[in-house]
Amino acid sequence: MTLTSPQFKDNARAALADAQLQRALSKGLGFVERRRLAAERLPEFEALRDGARDIKNHTLAHLDLYLEAYEARVIAAGGQLHFAVTAEEARAIVVDICRKVCAKTVTKGKTMIAEEIGLNDFLEQNGIQPVETDLGEYLIQIRHEMPSHIIAPAIHLNKDQVEADFRRVHSHLPKDRNLAEPQTLLTEARGVLRERFLSADVGITGANFLVAETGTSIIVTNEGNGDLTQTLPKIHIVLATIEKLVPTLEDVSTLLRVLARSATGQDMSVYTTLSTGPRRPDDPDGPSEYHVVILDNGRSSMLGGGFAEMLRCIRCGACMNYCPVFNAIGGHAYGSVYPGPMGAVLTPALVGIDKAGHLPNASMFCGRCEEVCPVRIPLPRMMRAWREREFERHLSPATVRSGLKFWSFFAKRPALYGLVTALASRLLWLFGRSAGRFRRLPFAGGWTRHRDFPAPQGATFQAQWRRRRN
Repeated sequence: MTLTSPQFKDNARAALADAQLQRALSKGLGFVERRRLAAERLPEFEALRDGARDIKNHTLAHLDLYLEAYEARVIAAGGQLHFAVTAEEARAIVVDICRKVCAKTVTKGKTMIAEEIGLNDFLEQNGIQPVETDLGEYLIQIRHEMPSHIIAPAIHLNKDQVEADFRRVHSHLPKDRNLAEPQTLLTEARGVLRERFLSADVGITGANFLVAETGTSIIVTNEGNGDLTQTLPKIHIVLATIEKLVPTLEDVSTLLRVLARSATGQDMSVYTTLSTGPRRPDDPDGPSEYHVVILDNGRSSMLGGGFAEMLRCIRCGACMNYCPVFNAIGGHAYGSVYPGPMGAVLTPALVGIDKAGHLPNASMFCGRCEEVCPVRIPLPRMMRAWREREFERHLSPATVRSGLKFWSFFAKRPALYGLVTALASRLLWLFGRSAGRFRRLPFAGGWTRHRDFPAPQGATFQAQWRRRRN
């Protein structure tokens, strides 16, 4: 993974100037309206969100116990559990498993953890060919890109780009082959990927949930590629992070009822697949070895701190679907595997606020992300907390720090603040009353460079409030 979060402002400018990207973002996938309708069809949806939040809070508070219980169940089912503190350790564990069976090809279901640790590049460096089998992930793999959305990784592409990439990469294609329709593109991808499924030595999936009660890993997909990835190869490797633990299957049922509805507006995803251990003697198919790699990568340091609630995230992507900033610039501008509001909180925790300080600032604080989060993560509050840490460490621009200090001087003196704002409001009204707006304004160039500044109308809010109270 190449982190470009420090260049967020440049990335955002490029995204806003990219006409094709803006067309793709304007079309969207209809997730917002579908989520609204799905929630309305389920009267207990809000109560389920409360339950999902409480389940995740309970698990995080007793994570050590549930990790031990999960490990015991995995081993009892014939599987093997591996703990990795860092991304480097996780990559090494995966490659070591692959080398033991002389693996040449690895099929992969969609897993954000593999993206986080840069697994594909590492496999290739070690002579192992990874093949993404989720259609969106396959498209960005052949383009050598990161996902632009955690559940719709190729949302930034149109079908003309996909056709061009297929003709470039699929050298067997005859020139007159029709790839003008989504169905023909899908058929082409299916034909290529079926061969990979059958020839793969190892299959790697992520996990939406790990169940401590049974030692089960659960994946949620809409394409069925996850099932083929974990049942056809000789070895199945599950990549997950510590916060994916859930106590019981009953708890999972609660989380599943809010996951798909929040993500895509479906009552349930097409496939919800449970795996527990390797193939048993009477099983018709399945892997001969079952490995689970549980990664920390900075998450344990979040436990018990101000950002612990971020570990409740179940990766539905709803916060991105509703975020006006994400919908204006797309996911790649964030320069991280995790874009949008959840990425603005999680990425600084993983890589440091010094490298990802722009992300918490890329917010209007409209609160829509928290409003739709299925586990009620207070994303705006935590973005503000990251801003405070950035300020405390003098990482924010000097102009921002001096401006805040100037404002705080007046804010700590209410009488003076009221006098100065009333005077400023009156002056702005006098100078701007003819046009009703300012095209240029001293100390406000960052605003007027892109939009007009409206002239004040009437008294200040404080003055109107006092008048109403009296």
